[in-house]
Amino acid sequence: MTAVPDPHARRAWRDGLGVALATSAYGISFGALAVASGLDIWQTCVLSLLMFTGGSQFAFVGVIGAGGLAAAPAAIASAALLGVRNVAYGMRMSPVIGGGFWRRAAAAQFTIDESTAVSLAQESPRARLLGFWVTGLGIYLGWNLSTLAGALLGDVLGDVRAYGLDAAAAAAFLALLWPRLRRRQAIAVAAAAAVVAVVLTPVLMPGLPVIVAALVAIVVGWSNWLGRDASAGATGVATGREPDDVPEREGLP
Repeated sequence: MTAVPDPHARRAWRDGLGVALATSAYGISFGALAVASGLDIWQTCVLSLLMFTGGSQFAFVGVIGAGGLAAAPAAIASAALLGVRNVAYGMRMSPVIGGGFWRRAAAAQFTIDESTAVSLAQESPRARLLGFWVTGLGIYLGWNLSTLAGALLGDVLGDVRAYGLDAAAAAAFLALLWPRLRRRQAIAVAAAAAVVAVVLTPVLMPGLPVIVAALVAIVVGWSNWLGRDASAGATGVATGREPDDVPEREGLP
Protein backbone atom coordinates (compact mmCIF):
# COMPACT_ATOMS: atom_id res chain seq x y z
CA MET A 1 0.00 0.00 0.00
CA THR A 2 1.46 3.37 -1.06
CA ALA A 3 1.85 5.92 1.71
CA VAL A 4 -0.01 9.20 1.12
CA PRO A 5 2.35 12.21 1.29
CA ASP A 6 1.61 14.59 4.13
CA PRO A 7 0.98 18.08 2.65
CA HIS A 8 1.68 19.72 5.99
CA ALA A 9 5.07 18.02 6.19
CA ARG A 10 5.90 19.06 2.63
CA ARG A 11 5.07 22.64 3.46
CA ALA A 12 7.22 22.52 6.60
CA TRP A 13 10.18 21.24 4.56
CA ARG A 14 9.62 23.89 1.88
CA ASP A 15 9.29 26.76 4.34
CA GLY A 16 12.21 25.61 6.46
CA LEU A 17 14.64 25.12 3.58
CA GLY A 18 13.59 28.37 1.91
CA VAL A 19 14.15 30.42 5.05
CA ALA A 20 17.39 28.57 5.79
CA LEU A 21 18.74 29.41 2.34
CA ALA A 22 17.85 33.10 2.57
CA THR A 23 19.14 33.51 6.12
CA SER A 24 22.33 31.50 5.63
CA ALA A 25 23.39 33.70 2.74
CA TYR A 26 23.51 36.67 5.11
CA GLY A 27 26.22 34.89 7.10
CA ILE A 28 28.66 35.97 4.41
CA SER A 29 28.07 39.54 5.54
CA PHE A 30 28.75 38.64 9.16
CA GLY A 31 31.99 36.83 8.33
CA ALA A 32 33.31 39.74 6.29
CA LEU A 33 32.25 42.34 8.86
CA ALA A 34 33.74 40.40 11.78
CA VAL A 35 37.15 40.11 10.14
CA ALA A 36 37.03 43.79 9.13
CA SER A 37 36.30 44.63 12.80
CA GLY A 38 39.55 42.99 13.93
CA LEU A 39 38.56 39.40 14.72
CA ASP A 40 40.58 36.48 13.41
CA ILE A 41 38.96 33.96 11.11
CA TRP A 42 38.83 31.33 13.85
CA GLN A 43 37.30 33.82 16.32
CA THR A 44 34.66 34.72 13.74
CA CYS A 45 33.79 31.05 13.16
CA VAL A 46 33.63 30.29 16.88
CA LEU A 47 31.11 33.12 17.35
CA SER A 48 28.81 31.53 14.78
CA LEU A 49 29.29 28.05 16.18
CA LEU A 50 28.56 28.97 19.79
CA MET A 51 26.56 32.21 19.84
CA PHE A 52 24.44 31.47 16.74
CA THR A 53 22.03 34.35 16.92
CA GLY A 54 22.55 36.75 14.06
CA GLY A 55 21.40 39.96 15.74
CA SER A 56 23.61 39.39 18.77
CA GLN A 57 26.59 38.52 16.59
CA PHE A 58 26.26 41.68 14.50
CA ALA A 59 25.83 43.78 17.64
CA PHE A 60 28.95 42.23 19.16
CA VAL A 61 31.24 42.82 16.18
CA GLY A 62 29.74 46.25 15.57
CA VAL A 63 30.67 47.48 19.03
CA ILE A 64 34.09 45.79 18.84
CA GLY A 65 34.73 47.41 15.48
CA ALA A 66 33.88 50.85 16.83
CA GLY A 67 35.74 50.63 20.15
CA GLY A 68 38.25 47.79 19.90
CA LEU A 69 38.88 45.32 22.72
CA ALA A 70 38.22 48.06 25.28
CA ALA A 71 34.60 47.97 24.18
CA ALA A 72 34.28 44.22 24.88
CA PRO A 73 32.03 44.68 27.98
CA ALA A 74 29.64 46.90 26.00
CA ALA A 75 29.72 44.43 23.10
CA ILE A 76 28.83 41.54 25.40
CA ALA A 77 26.03 43.56 27.00
CA SER A 78 24.55 44.48 23.60
CA ALA A 79 24.71 40.89 22.39
CA ALA A 80 23.13 39.62 25.61
CA LEU A 81 20.24 42.09 25.39
CA LEU A 82 19.44 40.99 21.86
CA GLY A 83 19.67 37.35 22.91
CA VAL A 84 17.08 37.80 25.67
CA ARG A 85 14.30 37.42 23.11
CA ASN A 86 15.31 33.80 22.61
CA VAL A 87 14.18 33.09 26.17
CA ALA A 88 10.64 34.06 25.19
CA TYR A 89 10.93 31.90 22.08
CA GLY A 90 12.04 28.97 24.23
CA MET A 91 8.99 29.31 26.48
CA ARG A 92 6.68 29.39 23.46
CA MET A 93 8.40 26.47 21.72
CA SER A 94 8.50 24.22 24.78
CA PRO A 95 5.17 22.44 24.08
CA VAL A 96 6.16 22.03 20.43
CA ILE A 97 9.52 20.42 21.22
CA GLY A 98 8.09 18.12 23.88
CA GLY A 99 9.60 16.66 27.03
CA GLY A 100 13.01 15.18 27.70
CA PHE A 101 16.10 16.98 28.99
CA TRP A 102 18.41 16.15 26.09
CA ARG A 103 15.83 16.99 23.45
CA ARG A 104 15.20 20.41 24.98
CA ALA A 105 18.91 21.02 25.53
CA ALA A 106 19.58 20.32 21.86
CA ALA A 107 16.64 22.47 20.75
CA ALA A 108 17.90 25.43 22.78
CA GLN A 109 20.81 25.96 20.36
CA PHE A 110 18.43 26.19 17.40
CA THR A 111 15.68 28.30 18.98
CA ILE A 112 16.01 31.50 16.96
CA ASP A 113 13.72 33.95 15.18
CA GLU A 114 13.46 31.94 12.00
CA SER A 115 12.98 28.45 13.45
CA THR A 116 10.27 29.77 15.75
CA ALA A 117 8.49 31.62 12.96
CA VAL A 118 8.54 28.67 10.55
CA SER A 119 7.36 26.29 13.25
CA LEU A 120 4.43 28.41 14.38
CA ALA A 121 3.35 29.01 10.79
CA GLN A 122 2.57 25.30 10.32
CA GLU A 123 -0.88 23.77 10.73
CA SER A 124 -0.27 20.52 12.60
CA PRO A 125 1.84 19.49 15.62
CA ARG A 126 4.06 17.19 13.51
CA ALA A 127 4.61 19.89 10.88
CA ARG A 128 5.49 22.45 13.55
CA LEU A 129 8.10 20.13 15.04
CA LEU A 130 9.47 19.34 11.59
CA GLY A 131 9.56 23.00 10.61
CA PHE A 132 11.51 23.86 13.74
CA TRP A 133 14.23 21.27 13.22
CA VAL A 134 14.55 21.71 9.45
CA THR A 135 14.89 25.46 9.81
CA GLY A 136 17.15 25.44 12.86
CA LEU A 137 19.53 22.76 11.59
CA GLY A 138 19.50 24.16 8.04
CA ILE A 139 20.39 27.67 9.17
CA TYR A 140 23.01 26.43 11.62
CA LEU A 141 24.84 24.52 8.91
CA GLY A 142 24.43 27.19 6.25
CA TRP A 143 25.22 30.10 8.59
CA ASN A 144 28.49 28.58 9.73
CA LEU A 145 29.58 27.70 6.19
CA SER A 146 28.74 31.18 4.90
CA THR A 147 30.45 32.78 7.92
CA LEU A 148 33.65 30.97 6.99
CA ALA A 149 33.25 31.98 3.34
CA GLY A 150 32.69 35.63 4.28
CA ALA A 151 35.69 35.64 6.61
CA LEU A 152 37.93 34.17 3.91
CA LEU A 153 36.62 36.26 1.00
CA GLY A 154 35.74 39.50 2.78
CA ASP A 155 38.41 41.57 1.07
CA VAL A 156 37.43 40.19 -2.33
CA LEU A 157 33.69 40.70 -1.89
CA GLY A 158 33.89 44.21 -0.48
CA ASP A 159 30.72 45.46 1.23
CA VAL A 160 28.45 42.42 0.91
CA ARG A 161 25.47 44.43 2.11
CA ALA A 162 25.42 45.95 -1.38
CA TYR A 163 24.18 42.58 -2.67
CA GLY A 164 21.00 42.83 -0.60
CA LEU A 165 21.56 39.66 1.44
CA ASP A 166 20.22 41.37 4.59
CA ALA A 167 17.01 42.21 2.74
CA ALA A 168 16.62 38.59 1.63
CA ALA A 169 16.60 37.32 5.21
CA ALA A 170 14.12 40.00 6.31
CA ALA A 171 11.88 39.29 3.31
CA ALA A 172 11.77 35.58 4.13
CA PHE A 173 10.77 36.36 7.72
CA LEU A 174 8.09 38.80 6.56
CA ALA A 175 6.71 36.22 4.14
CA LEU A 176 6.02 33.92 7.12
CA LEU A 177 4.44 36.68 9.18
CA TRP A 178 2.26 38.25 6.50
CA PRO A 179 -0.35 35.46 6.13
CA ARG A 180 -1.04 35.64 9.86
CA LEU A 181 -2.05 39.32 9.75
CA ARG A 182 -5.65 38.62 8.84
CA ARG A 183 -7.42 40.14 11.83
CA ARG A 184 -7.38 43.59 13.35
CA GLN A 185 -5.84 42.51 16.63
CA ALA A 186 -2.89 40.77 14.96
CA ILE A 187 -2.32 43.81 12.72
CA ALA A 188 -2.44 46.12 15.77
CA VAL A 189 0.14 44.04 17.64
CA ALA A 190 2.52 43.93 14.66
CA ALA A 191 2.13 47.63 13.85
CA ALA A 192 2.59 48.80 17.44
CA ALA A 193 5.73 46.70 17.94
CA ALA A 194 7.20 47.80 14.60
CA VAL A 195 6.60 51.51 15.27
CA VAL A 196 8.14 51.33 18.74
CA ALA A 197 11.20 49.45 17.45
CA VAL A 198 11.77 51.94 14.61
CA VAL A 199 11.40 54.97 16.88
CA LEU A 200 13.67 53.64 19.63
CA THR A 201 16.44 52.14 17.47
CA PRO A 202 18.30 55.45 16.94
CA VAL A 203 18.23 56.43 20.63
CA LEU A 204 18.75 53.20 22.59
CA MET A 205 21.63 50.74 22.67
CA PRO A 206 21.28 47.61 20.51
CA GLY A 207 18.94 45.07 22.01
CA LEU A 208 16.73 47.40 24.04
CA PRO A 209 14.39 48.41 21.17
CA VAL A 210 13.65 44.72 20.52
CA ILE A 211 12.83 44.08 24.17
CA VAL A 212 10.63 47.19 24.48
CA ALA A 213 8.82 46.32 21.25
CA ALA A 214 8.18 42.82 22.58
CA LEU A 215 6.72 44.26 25.78
CA VAL A 216 4.46 46.55 23.75
CA ALA A 217 3.30 43.58 21.69
CA ILE A 218 2.50 41.66 24.88
CA VAL A 219 0.51 44.58 26.33
CA VAL A 220 -1.46 45.20 23.13
CA GLY A 221 -2.09 41.51 22.55
CA TRP A 222 -2.98 40.67 26.15
CA SER A 223 -5.32 43.64 26.56
CA ASN A 224 -7.08 42.71 23.30
CA TRP A 225 -7.98 46.35 22.74
CA LEU A 226 -9.65 45.78 19.40
CA GLY A 227 -11.48 42.66 20.54
CA ARG A 228 -12.15 39.56 18.50
CA ASP A 229 -14.08 39.67 15.29
CA ALA A 230 -17.67 38.71 15.90
CA SER A 231 -17.52 36.08 13.19
CA ALA A 232 -14.40 34.51 14.67
CA GLY A 233 -16.00 34.40 18.08
CA ALA A 234 -19.17 32.86 16.70
CA THR A 235 -17.17 30.27 14.79
CA GLY A 236 -15.20 29.34 17.88
CA VAL A 237 -18.32 28.92 19.98
CA ALA A 238 -20.17 26.98 17.31
CA THR A 239 -17.36 24.56 16.48
CA GLY A 240 -15.64 24.38 19.84
CA ARG A 241 -12.20 25.01 18.33
CA GLU A 242 -9.80 27.89 17.96
CA PRO A 243 -9.88 30.41 15.10
CA ASP A 244 -7.88 29.40 12.04
CA ASP A 245 -5.35 32.21 12.46
CA VAL A 246 -3.84 30.73 15.63
CA PRO A 247 -3.05 27.11 14.80
CA GLU A 248 0.15 27.26 16.83
CA ARG A 249 -1.78 27.24 20.08
CA GLU A 250 -2.51 23.56 19.66
CA GLY A 251 -0.60 21.50 22.18
CA LEU A 252 -0.37 24.20 24.82
CA PRO A 253 -1.38 23.26 28.37
